[in-house]
Amino acid sequence: MKLFSLFAIIVCLVQSSTLIASDQATPELFLKNGVTAHRGNSSEFPENTLPAFQSGIKVGADWIELDLFLTKDGKLVVTHDKTTKRVGDKSRTVAHSTYAELKTVDVATDFRKRHQKTKQECPFQQMPLLEDVLKLVKQQHRTRVSIQPKADCVKQAVALVKQLKMDPWVGFNDGSLTYMSQVKQLAPKIPVFWDRGANTDIDADIKIAKARGFEALVLNHQGITPEKIQKIKAAGLEPGAWTVNDPKLMKQLLKQGIERIYTDDPRLLLKLK
Repeated sequence: MKLFSLFAIIVCLVQSSTLIASDQATPELFLKNGVTAHRGNSSEFPENTLPAFQSGIKVGADWIELDLFLTKDGKLVVTHDKTTKRVGDKSRTVAHSTYAELKTVDVATDFRKRHQKTKQECPFQQMPLLEDVLKLVKQQHRTRVSIQPKADCVKQAVALVKQLKMDPWVGFNDGSLTYMSQVKQLAPKIPVFWDRGANTDIDADIKIAKARGFEALVLNHQGITPEKIQKIKAAGLEPGAWTVNDPKLMKQLLKQGIERIYTDDPRLLLKLK
């Protein structure tokens, strides 16, 4: 009887430790390959949908990236544009619509047409909530998610991240200095990838990034030069490029020293590394 009781206690302790571990991220387990799946694996699945994010994780990108808006009824939704016109079967302005209204839009419509797929091959997809994606990401400890706020919703996004205890799984990226600075004010340990244009003043950007505590500068690929890459690295920042889908350009940028590439085709980029 005593032996059985001891065994039961050991089982309970093991189960408890497993539960604790599943709610905590070990930094050493996260992948570090410099591949950001832009809007998920959007070359193979409709952008900013759960299948695209699931695929980005499955193929082995170390980060998946998503875009964020706030609905009329205060829901944080994952979509790139102000309206659903480009991706959906009907046009709705995100900020002027409730989530119930937005859920009726088939955001796989554009992808299905461009890839000449049937509805059976590419079924209806609704716009996901940020919470849906975060919970998906939290189920594993290899891939993290970078959030790009397309509206003034950083405070709400960070609050949700903290509520779900997901700080280790999350980063933020955008070109808005206001939004990215707000991230660091609210959550200093969450990494920020500051997106910059092709013709940006790299010296000024480096000074700002260092002063604000950002971790990376991600440049439009058309403006990248070896000199800019060297300056970014010398400042202790990670140099990145967005958004690159051409394999020749991928190889060129990697050879020049780019450490992170945003791509719609993470599977292709991983093959080249």
